[in-house]
Amino acid sequence: MTDSTAAPRVLVRTEGALGRLTLNRPEAINALDLGMIGLLTQALEAWRDDTDVQIVLIDGEGERGMCAGGDVRGLHAQIVAGRADETAEFFRAEYALNAMIAEYSKPVVSLADGITMGGGIGLSGHAAIRIVTERSKLAMPETRIGFTPDVGGTWLLGRAPGRFGEYFGLTGGTMNGADAVLLGFADHFVPSDRLDALREALAYRADPTGPAEIVLLFDETPDPSELPASRAWIDEAFSADTVAEIVARLQAQGTADATATAELLESLAPTGLAVTLDAVREARALPSLRAALEAEYRRVMWFVTRHPDLVEGIRAQLVDKDRNPKWNPASIADLAPDAGAEARDFVPDRPLF
Repeated sequence: MTDSTAAPRVLVRTEGALGRLTLNRPEAINALDLGMIGLLTQALEAWRDDTDVQIVLIDGEGERGMCAGGDVRGLHAQIVAGRADETAEFFRAEYALNAMIAEYSKPVVSLADGITMGGGIGLSGHAAIRIVTERSKLAMPETRIGFTPDVGGTWLLGRAPGRFGEYFGLTGGTMNGADAVLLGFADHFVPSDRLDALREALAYRADPTGPAEIVLLFDETPDPSELPASRAWIDEAFSADTVAEIVARLQAQGTADATATAELLESLAPTGLAVTLDAVREARALPSLRAALEAEYRRVMWFVTRHPDLVEGIRAQLVDKDRNPKWNPASIADLAPDAGAEARDFVPDRPLF
């Protein structure tokens, strides 16, 4: 039996001049499925020419976070059942939504409060006005499951200062609110206890002040990010040409942070690391978000249809939960010289755009 009165997984409503989109799957930290992507897309299409809606706000229901990412359990089930066409449909719809948010004709405001990772970055990171709080935890953790950052994550990582893009892309490390502003994943820091007042101001403030000016009334300066203190050793190591050389440089530094980072990288999927390093560097030189999404789509569909590590990573972390993945190849030392080339050059059956 299903409950026909169950609340929709995206709450769509207008409040004053504000069109509100709230991800409503708090039991799963608002993880995205295809239906949710469809509801978000449909609402944005409807509001594009609606003169009553002047600003769009995207946030998440519940205290835990805006969005923990895509529904990777569902992704695993599709791939093992041989339904790669359904997986392609999900990614194509998701990336089209990411591009729509970035190119939208009206200001889109995102509230990345709490956990905002993976697919959540695709919703929050390309908005016109991106807000974080003291509770924010942002990450692109795809290498933890033998995968590679997508949803335009490589576009953002490639534009972070120095080699922080490679560092956060490869390690899947978590940024706090101050880190996210520093690295270009967010624009403003607003304390969480002021978000309701901010929402009300965006909806009902009657003067012609734009949303960016309204947000500034609530913006505060967070405690400084600690990342600048680590930039020298991160830049030195993560500017290396290959994953193996990055690890070697980290080991040679001999500090606790560098050694811990080397050990983390050696525990992750070698192929995912190599593909991610290649992807972030390619995205850094690309002309647009759409170009980065196309490059990500090639790599993602290569993992879905040609390489076993994605299925194995999800199995080990989320299905069987034995935390003992069998990567192919098993170690960074076994990687081919240009291990990212095959994924970079892959041609999916259907183009993204």
